[in-house]
Amino acid sequence: MLAMAQHSEQDGELDGGTISVAAGTIRNCALTRNPMPVSDMIRFVVGPAGEAVPDIKRKLPGRGIWITSTRAAIEESIKRNVFARGFKRDVRVAQNLAAQTEHLLESAALDALAMAGKAGNVIGGFSKVEAAIGRDDVLALIHAADAAADGKRKLDAALHRNSSEKSREIAVIGAFSGAQLDLALNRSNVVHAALLAGPRSETFLARVTRLERFRNSPDAVSANAPTDGAQRQNLGQSLE
Repeated sequence: MLAMAQHSEQDGELDGGTISVAAGTIRNCALTRNPMPVSDMIRFVVGPAGEAVPDIKRKLPGRGIWITSTRAAIEESIKRNVFARGFKRDVRVAQNLAAQTEHLLESAALDALAMAGKAGNVIGGFSKVEAAIGRDDVLALIHAADAAADGKRKLDAALHRNSSEKSREIAVIGAFSGAQLDLALNRSNVVHAALLAGPRSETFLARVTRLERFRNSPDAVSANAPTDGAQRQNLGQSLE
């Protein structure tokens, strides 16, 4: 789709390039115009062919716009011509841009899991995972999305049986298929795994949290979001 540019009187949506993107930076969402930390948004830049490109690592050159990091927000931004308005130029916007963004977030999380595995921070196998649940250095349980319900139920029950405060804080992750886990961990038939503490594990948890938020958060569209001349609708409150 070719989104035709609309020139807004406000010029506060474009950032000054990656040099202006520091940890803790607050930017306005180009869709809702609500101020949010950049950790809760996706940055987009214009690629060489004039297309909107998701910059999930916040490192691509050029000025960018920011949109709340949810599938619903990106899909609504496409409908409302937000990219052309934000960049103040014609921008080619793929109809599957939300799916492209999700794929990049998913790949980034799996890359981090691979690094955690290489660092020795991942335990695989049902019995080993079950035995590890009570350890103080376990951060998360990982179940393949296509794992049998019985195995997940048994490990979750073991988690609940452990009465230590630490075990109750263990995250349970089911965001990836068995095939994806096999590839990331360079192992065969990964169904269940335990994630041990370590810097690479923290990176993985941050990225998978971002992925899950993108997939599962409710609509973040504001009643004040521009509609490219269409009637404005109250489609829901902003994300907390």
